Amino acid sequence: MRTFNYSKIKEEKWDSEVLSLVSAIYKESGKQELYIKQSPNEIEKLVDIAKMQSTETSNAIEGIVTTNARIKQLMDNKTTPKNRNEQEIAGYRDVLNIIHESFDAIPLTQNYILQLHKILYTHMNNPMAGRTKDVQNYISATCQDGSVITLFTPLAPYETPEALDCICNEYNRVIGNMEVEPLIAIAIFIHDFLCVHPFNDGNGRMSRLLTTLLLYRNGFRIGRYISLEAKIAKNKDLYYEALSKSQYGWHEGNENCVPFIKYLLGTILAAYKDFEERVELISTKQSALEMVKKATINKIGWFSKQDIHEFCPFLSISSIEGALRKLTDVGELKREGVGKSTKYLRLK
Repeated sequence: MRTFNYSKIKEEKWDSEVLSLVSAIYKESGKQELYIKQSPNEIEKLVDIAKMQSTETSNAIEGIVTTNARIKQLMDNKTTPKNRNEQEIAGYRDVLNIIHESFDAIPLTQNYILQLHKILYTHMNNPMAGRTKDVQNYISATCQDGSVITLFTPLAPYETPEALDCICNEYNRVIGNMEVEPLIAIAIFIHDFLCVHPFNDGNGRMSRLLTTLLLYRNGFRIGRYISLEAKIAKNKDLYYEALSKSQYGWHEGNENCVPFIKYLLGTILAAYKDFEERVELISTKQSALEMVKKATINKIGWFSKQDIHEFCPFLSISSIEGALRKLTDVGELKREGVGKSTKYLRLK
């Protein structure tokens, strides 16, 4: 089994892009705290929206879906899961709620990770819930001709418990000793977690939940108000590309984590930027038409109503559709397509 030594991170010479991303995130985090102090009630409106988006999109990345109406009912605890997909969605909801409410009481240890994984499957009968994998897993891709190729082979089951302990201990040590910038340590831990791939199922979702947990524990509360999972889902091809590039040579300890670090830091920074824009929208008491108009001004090229909904998640789809219709009628937008393929282009 490969060894782990996170103290080596401090010896790395990070390029200007990594350092710039870290600096920008700290700057945006400071601005966020100021916004929260100034308008706490308005900003709390973003919390439930972020939770719902996180639960929906993190599961959707793995092909676990249900209808928008059912997602809302599940998030509001107004229904019970009807099928396997909804059971998994409800489990994600439960783990995310625990992290939101008790992150400061959840240290990073194998035992707590296993507990969270068990809760992820609490609504279904999964004998491997809360246990590390018992069969070899693979990270694969399906080609256009239907054939499957293996992109990466994670650690064997017998190596997994020790490796999971090691990466937790290494992370806690360098964070506790303030040896390593937390944002970089988080990215490297999540990368190692995905390479270990400790569970038969649920590794991707657990990695995103652990990202939120570690960010919260280090003072970066952006996931409370803006869904990091939604940002990842929107650019999941870039996510898989960065992960694949960073996995090469991992078993020998010769991997280059920079692509994954840049991807994750860029995603966090983009979420902070979204937070600032949404705070401006909800604090100015604008009408739905004014909000949608402002959102379209920020769009370059063709966009969909879902793109606008991402910018204005506190508006209903029907309100967005109505505003887009009005903007089209007055000649500010051009519309093409029908149904789900409908798209818009700003004309002036």
